[in-house]
Amino acid sequence: MRTRILKLLYGSLFVAIVPAGLVAWAHETRGIVHIAALHAAELGAWLFGGGVAVILAAMAALWRFGGGLPMNAFPPPRFVERGIYAVVPHPIYGGFVMACAGAAILTGSASGLWLVTPCAALGCSALVLGYELPDLRRRFGVPAFSCWLSRESNEKPTLLERLRIYFVVLLPWLAIFELFGAFGKPVGAISTYLPVDAHVPIIQQTEVLYASTYVVVLLAPLLAGSAAALRRFAQRGLIAMAMIFPLYLLLPVFVLPRPFHPVGPMGTLLAWERTPYSGIAAFPSFHVVWALIAASALSDGAHWKKWFWWTWAGLVSASCLTTGMHSILDVVAGVAAFFVVARIDRIWRAILSAAERIANSWKEWRIGPVRVINHGGYAAAAVFVGLLIIDTLLGPGRELVSACVLVGAIAGAMLWAQWLEGSSALLRPMGFYGGMIGAVAGAAAGSLLGVSFWTVLMAIGIAAPWFQSIGRLRCLVQGCCHGRATETALGIRHTHPRSRAVRLASLSGVPVHATPVYSILWNALVGLALFRLLVVQAPATMICGVYLLLSGAGRFVEEAYRGEPQTKVWCGLHIYQWIAAFTFVAGAALTAAPGPSAPMITPVRLSSVLLATAGAALGWFAYGIDFPEASRRFARLT
Repeated sequence: MRTRILKLLYGSLFVAIVPAGLVAWAHETRGIVHIAALHAAELGAWLFGGGVAVILAAMAALWRFGGGLPMNAFPPPRFVERGIYAVVPHPIYGGFVMACAGAAILTGSASGLWLVTPCAALGCSALVLGYELPDLRRRFGVPAFSCWLSRESNEKPTLLERLRIYFVVLLPWLAIFELFGAFGKPVGAISTYLPVDAHVPIIQQTEVLYASTYVVVLLAPLLAGSAAALRRFAQRGLIAMAMIFPLYLLLPVFVLPRPFHPVGPMGTLLAWERTPYSGIAAFPSFHVVWALIAASALSDGAHWKKWFWWTWAGLVSASCLTTGMHSILDVVAGVAAFFVVARIDRIWRAILSAAERIANSWKEWRIGPVRVINHGGYAAAAVFVGLLIIDTLLGPGRELVSACVLVGAIAGAMLWAQWLEGSSALLRPMGFYGGMIGAVAGAAAGSLLGVSFWTVLMAIGIAAPWFQSIGRLRCLVQGCCHGRATETALGIRHTHPRSRAVRLASLSGVPVHATPVYSILWNALVGLALFRLLVVQAPATMICGVYLLLSGAGRFVEEAYRGEPQTKVWCGLHIYQWIAAFTFVAGAALTAAPGPSAPMITPVRLSSVLLATAGAALGWFAYGIDFPEASRRFARLT
């Protein structure tokens, strides 16, 4: 009976409470999202109905083939690869996001489409990456959850493997790309045209090359000669999406197609391609990227195939210019993006190699009873950058407020971690969430000095991702926040005896997930997204809420791959994952709160630099100087 009640409550959470909360969220944020809504009743109804149908089909497959229902707390005992799960991975989440988008389009809700739906997709992705995939690996083994991509084999791919690519890669790409078009021209957009672009002639006949990209990319999954080529096409497409779509959000650029007088069928087709959305999401040119990805997949085999497909891709890239649809910078950026995508393994290995060198670079100097540790320099740099951003955004005469935020953050980090992780082996741990609470307390103190509480919080939110990104370099050296042993992914090795990964977790020489690197990359993306909101002067509460949403999702995933033995686990999740989930929900609520607009960006002042320098010294003392012979609380860092 107890299990049945728990299942009923768990099911109610996702079937009733979460959907009702999302509807309420969209309602409360109406008028806050200043982006045009899409109101198409028929399209919305089809999307909503299709999403619900996908969810029901997935639930039926889990019940029939897995022996259970989609409940992470009470998972089906058997792994399911049949039914709709044979075509797409995680169809329930995909169907849910589709239903959210359909409901928003059906009702003409701008906040539902541009805020709620993307955050629902982000939350689903975090749950999959931060819980379901590790859980599936633990229960069913490595191959069990990666089969939705084609095999790494020279054999011919099956029809099912070919069809999967449409649902996993091409359809999601098309839906997201079209949404970017509906997103409209970015505020304050900058043209990527150079003076030399005006001298490139428009050759209408090259539209046949430009338009051929649609046909070739659409047929590429069916034309791929091997399962390995098909897998490469899918992987590179997904990587390109993950890399380029955020750039479209963050870079305010726009390219208005060059005018021409249409002549003949190709001219008519070229004129038809010029829609009100043309020029949006053009840098880098996905037209170029897709042509190169398709060529790399179709050129396997005979020598003539390599010549044919790479020549075709080159001509397509040139046609982006001769049709007047893109600028030279768009095309160059597209070629550069493909080279990054094609060499992503090498780039990732180079990043991990650099991270491993930093992780084993511990140095220390003794001055009597005092020890100075080199990783304190990273903490000092993080404090310098973070405090400089905060004080610059707050404006002149607010130095005391910025100092309150810094002191509160450091004190909160020390007290929080002492409460959760403090021990004889960890006399001075530092906790990020405690620092967040302390910074909020500092903002409250600042409000007593006549500064808007929300404005101070907004400045903290803008600075926090950069503070955390730089501070994670200290984590690499100290060995805190280290990953657990890897199973299939590439990792880094901690070998220095002072590293916490070696001393406390006994992971010397063992490849572990580079979780600080994961955090650095994610926080850099978060920082750029928040800067974009700052530029368009979004409400301070919106900026704060988006920071909590993005930070919570990233931390939930990161924590799943961390391996610190002292971290408490409750109901199958690390305690910090629960906090991250709460942060995500709190961020959603905060976006609906009224608040002042973000201030205009002002030049950096000398007083801010001096304050940040003093703060950096305090940061080094807190994070990189200790008393190794002492045994009192807060005395030792290691």
